Amino acid sequence: MFPPAATAAEFDELTREGLLPAARDLLRTLGEPGEPVPFADGSLPVYAVGEQLVLKLYPPLYLDELATERTMLEVLHGKLPIPTPGVVHAGTRDGWGYVVMERLPGRTLKQVWPELSTADRLALAPEIGEALSTLHSVRDPALSVLGPPDWAAFLAGQREKLVEHHRKTTLDEHWLAQLPEFLRTVDLGTPETAPLHTEVMRDHLMVARDGDNWRLTGLFDFEPAMRGAPEYEFAAAGLFVSGGDATVFRRLLLAYGYRPADLGPDFSRRCLAYALLHVYSNFRWYLDVLPAPPEPTFVSLAQAWWGV
Repeated sequence: MFPPAATAAEFDELTREGLLPAARDLLRTLGEPGEPVPFADGSLPVYAVGEQLVLKLYPPLYLDELATERTMLEVLHGKLPIPTPGVVHAGTRDGWGYVVMERLPGRTLKQVWPELSTADRLALAPEIGEALSTLHSVRDPALSVLGPPDWAAFLAGQREKLVEHHRKTTLDEHWLAQLPEFLRTVDLGTPETAPLHTEVMRDHLMVARDGDNWRLTGLFDFEPAMRGAPEYEFAAAGLFVSGGDATVFRRLLLAYGYRPADLGPDFSRRCLAYALLHVYSNFRWYLDVLPAPPEPTFVSLAQAWWGV
């Protein structure tokens, strides 16, 4: 049986190796006798099951994420220009949720990024932009499961706890003091909402060689998917795909459908605003791993990380 994990403390006590007996039994029950091998990365327990399948587990604490990911995978399968995993089995057991899905071929973009030439990176960027454009255009009644129910109310709630959230990440007081004024000056408008991945990053994109070139072979990890403003997507994409490389980011955005005239300072500041308001925002960490802005201000930072 799967152990209790209804609280963060209970879940934190568990290891992926410790869950192996329950995972093996689940797979046998489903008629999938392959040996589960834990992946090291990810916030939830995920296992390779041979070369063809992946098992992902959702403890009771995060059981609501099962419906989100399962629905996104089922709706999107075969609809994007790059593959997404197909669902083979999904359900609950012992209070836990599970999805057995198809395993995407290749390696993560994060793994191969240091090997890629500038030309390779620029060639992959439009593929990502086209995939995101298609994702954001999907309309399916099944996606009503995605939250939040009211995007404007969600943003208002994020604004209310903005400083407190970033203080908990140990962001320096110099930056904390600038947060309210910067957000006050950015007009996010009232855009039509769309289905979002929300964590498009090198870790969640698969690539493989195709002759002398690289191609995208998949996008995965839809558990944090939401319905919201499409530009919310570019917070993560600018941080964790292009990583401050303006040329790569511009290629991605033009393939998405932006016109050059759309990509001025206002766009960059909106991307930064969404990054600050993002559910998983951790600017203390971003400042450690991304290029430092010329000036220690959010205006300068918007240009450094999202300027195109």
